[in-house]
Amino acid sequence: MPYGIQQPAISGQISQLEKTLGLKLFHRRPFGLTAAGLRLFDEIEDFFSALIDLPAYVRGHPRQQLRLAAPARILRDYLPELLLTYKRRFPNFKLTLFDANQIIAEELLRKGEIDLAITELGGKTGVSIQCHRLIQLPLILLIPKRAPFKDLAAILDLDPDFPSLISLPPNEVITKHFQAGLGKMKLGWSPAIELGSIELIEAYVSLGLGVGVSIATPGRRIQKGFRVLPLPKFSRLTIAALWIGELPALATSFLADIRKMAARMSR
Repeated sequence: MPYGIQQPAISGQISQLEKTLGLKLFHRRPFGLTAAGLRLFDEIEDFFSALIDLPAYVRGHPRQQLRLAAPARILRDYLPELLLTYKRRFPNFKLTLFDANQIIAEELLRKGEIDLAITELGGKTGVSIQCHRLIQLPLILLIPKRAPFKDLAAILDLDPDFPSLISLPPNEVITKHFQAGLGKMKLGWSPAIELGSIELIEAYVSLGLGVGVSIATPGRRIQKGFRVLPLPKFSRLTIAALWIGELPALATSFLADIRKMAARMSR
């Protein structure tokens, strides 16, 4: 247990708190907060979240630490340059990074292990999670350059003899959006090739091995060997910032810079 506190002691403190308040705050099996427990958590969360900055504040030295979570694609393509500017601006800058999707990022936020998450939204955010949508990226199909297809309709006319579909794994938000769009059309098109990155999908499409599902990213050049078909009727990929309570000063500044970056990309 953290801080050397044993589980029976914590259970005793919880029971004493419930007795004092005259309310049941926790379900024991399965463990979780009751409605009263959630209300109490919302009231005290900001106070306890701010305690991590208290020692530095008392010493007169603002904490120069950023604890961040994001999927690998965002960590690789969008954050390095901005993080480098923070390293130059703040002499004592300390960075903690987690490779995480929305579900993992929200859990890290609840545990207090990160300040901020930049992630792809795959569903509604949880209780107490604050969310700011940064940018929406349209889905596209990548077609081998010499393929005869001019649009999605030309591919769909081949039903059921679709070309091989190349996509990210089924748990990825991009794949979920694409399959949901097909579902609305009452079509089934299962991936023949599942790959771990957009770059790999591009490489395999350029080899003529199938049609790939991807996203249109502002400022990113299209590689040789394939063409792009837009998918205007499919849900876009939403990139959002998530946090809980009041952000530390450095995280607040970082979020402001991320919002500016997203605004430039949306132009």
